[in-house]
Amino acid sequence: MHAGWLTYVILIVFTIGSLFPLVWTMFAASSTNTRLAQTPPPFWFGDDLWNNLDQAWNTANMGTALINTVFVAGTITVSTVLFATLAGFAFAKLQFRAKNILLMLVIGTMMVPPQLSVVPLYMAIAELQWTDRLQAVILPMMVSAFGVFFMRQYLVQALPTELVEAARVDGANSLRVVWHVVFPVARPAMAVLAMLTFVMAWNEFFWPIIALTQQNPTVQVALTGLGRGYVPDQGVIMAGALLGTLPLLIVFAIFGKQIVGGIMHGAIKG
Repeated sequence: MHAGWLTYVILIVFTIGSLFPLVWTMFAASSTNTRLAQTPPPFWFGDDLWNNLDQAWNTANMGTALINTVFVAGTITVSTVLFATLAGFAFAKLQFRAKNILLMLVIGTMMVPPQLSVVPLYMAIAELQWTDRLQAVILPMMVSAFGVFFMRQYLVQALPTELVEAARVDGANSLRVVWHVVFPVARPAMAVLAMLTFVMAWNEFFWPIIALTQQNPTVQVALTGLGRGYVPDQGVIMAGALLGTLPLLIVFAIFGKQIVGGIMHGAIKG
């Protein structure tokens, strides 16, 4: 199959639309408030990019924020993928009492607004004396109902029950079945879930802004410090946003082929 000219036109339009927010962020990050207030706004780079990046880096404690966010997002991603795969396998292939009821309860938690749990969660964190500590952000997000449901749906189709039974007949215990049978089959879905979880954890704002302060922030918490003041410097704010976005772009540039390959392999497998 060969793409026609209309296909390329549509792809170019969607590509420009997708890249425009990032390009505009770069334009704004290199400008001053005066330049951004012009009509029409500037659509090219200014002369203040490095100055704005330096101010954002030092004002928002961005170095600490990036290290904290990599650690938090990485820990949440590993734990979510591990626990969601184990729980998804249990719901997909194991037989135990009230399995469907428990699955419905897990899915039901996705419909509860996170704002409802903030007060008791903060009380628990304060009781543990974890306020302004990274574990206060990591612990409540170590597994997600979406991840469990996602892995369960994948393993129902991709993992033959006969393969699990054959491993049992060969004398494999539960740990060996998971390690040698479930994980290899679930690898494409685990890669997709890891990508989605990492991006979600990196961009998480609501709970970190409550649990952490500017002394020990994640990226999203650090960026709030740039918007303070009587007249916030929009160029510095956009420079901070650019610094917070670059690691995600680098990760996708390095692992993009593997991520897309995992998605396509999972689609074929299913």
